[in-house]
Amino acid sequence: MTTQLRGLILLAHGARDAAWARPFEDVARRVREGNTALLVRNAYLEFMAPSLVDAGQSLAEAGCTTVAVLPVFLGAGGHVRKDVPLQLSTLMDRHPQIDWQLRPAVGESPLLVAALAQIALEPAP
Repeated sequence: MTTQLRGLILLAHGARDAAWARPFEDVARRVREGNTALLVRNAYLEFMAPSLVDAGQSLAEAGCTTVAVLPVFLGAGGHVRKDVPLQLSTLMDRHPQIDWQLRPAVGESPLLVAALAQIALEPAP
């Protein structure tokens, strides 16, 4: 029986300040703890490394047969609708044997919308 190795790329915008990435690193850590069989990588569109292509290359080299890309964006603006599919097509061309899946931006999830509303309803500190 062949093992199907799955990967997940948590794709965020990126920033010049390295401290900006801490919450995304925490999300990746929690995902790894929640599913130890899943190979998880953070990636960034701008200013930070690794890029989506570099993170995807890493998962391809690790032997993943399926890789999901989860845009950690509140909305599906130009980056998610245009830039991400272009970069993902580069990975598809380089590694056609891998099933590359682009998931909707996290901001489109009812779970996140509910969590944001709950935070907004909390009293100020």
